[in-house]
Amino acid sequence: MSDITRSMEATDAVMAARVARQRRARSSGWWGMLLLVATEVALFSSLIATYFYLRFRTTSWPPPGVEKPSVTLPLVLTGVLIVAVAPMLAAVRVSLAARTGSTWLLLATATLIQGAYLGLQIHLFADDLHKFHPADNAYGSIYFTLLGVHHAHVGVGLALDAWLLYKLAGGVTNYRMLALRVVTLYWAFVAIVAVPVVLTQLYPSL
Repeated sequence: MSDITRSMEATDAVMAARVARQRRARSSGWWGMLLLVATEVALFSSLIATYFYLRFRTTSWPPPGVEKPSVTLPLVLTGVLIVAVAPMLAAVRVSLAARTGSTWLLLATATLIQGAYLGLQIHLFADDLHKFHPADNAYGSIYFTLLGVHHAHVGVGLALDAWLLYKLAGGVTNYRMLALRVVTLYWAFVAIVAVPVVLTQLYPSL
């Protein structure tokens, strides 16, 4: 039994939950994701700094002919993305109680919310592309780059969700519980970084 608690061999929900409760240290996957998050923080910080560097070197921001971004919908969507972290955290919690079905349903709920968020954001992104283009000016270039990079991170998160849902359909194991925690950490980062991204996007209208 002691060998199981120190390995990835817990292959049923009850044993996986027991292993998780006895764990005293973070997994290598969790630390790996934290390192990835740190590099992504640097990426988004660079993009936001570039946005304001270009803004303060330009007299008109946005340039003439480009409407200021609307405020309400982007803020609402950001709130939705943040809320979507709650069912993922709940999925982690119920997995510790070996509740396989509830774990899967909570993750599926989060995935649906996140998918709806990305779908609406892609619609807004495409609508903006009909009004101005990244090649038109510095504003368009950094605007679409910043939003595009964040949307890409949401897309990656949805791919991770889909993989987890497929795996969890076969039951909760120690490995899958660790993966759920790691993916939840990733989504927490994506949701948190959405706040400075959207505030930067809406800067001309604030």
